[in-house]
Amino acid sequence: MKRKYLILISLAALIIGLDQWTKALIVDQFRLGESIPVISGFFNLTYIKNPGAAFGILAHADASFRTPFFVIVPLIALAAIGYVFNKIPEQDLKLSSALSLVIGGAIGNLIDRVALGYVIDFLDFHWRQGYHFPAFNVADSAICVGVGILMLDLVIQEKNKEPGADASPPR
Repeated sequence: MKRKYLILISLAALIIGLDQWTKALIVDQFRLGESIPVISGFFNLTYIKNPGAAFGILAHADASFRTPFFVIVPLIALAAIGYVFNKIPEQDLKLSSALSLVIGGAIGNLIDRVALGYVIDFLDFHWRQGYHFPAFNVADSAICVGVGILMLDLVIQEKNKEPGADASPPR
């Protein structure tokens, strides 16, 4: 089996497993809305049901729209990412890893959407009472790290391009 597929299977399975395990722990140990400070004034574990997307986007949309939307869109995205993944060079371990993180995170949240109709979030960062970042989970973290690696790689590739490399040769 090609190494990029081993990375995909290993990383995606790790993310999905860790995501579902931590969510099960939260559901088992917390009441909905319960919050326990881990680092006072900065980080809590808080059990939240998020029917929307990242940052609660579309959380108040009608469920007849929201539920199919949040199942169909991730499936389309996973198909597109899978297509891109198949096209990347075998030796590009950075891109393989980044896409594997995104795939694992997307599947982790998709499992919640299909099984529950919402996503369980619990990582709750804030700065005293002045700023509160929306709660998230392991799957969200994996997606953000994977996308961050992709963006950083694009910036580095762009920076390393030689000036005039795209220019046509003189006639």
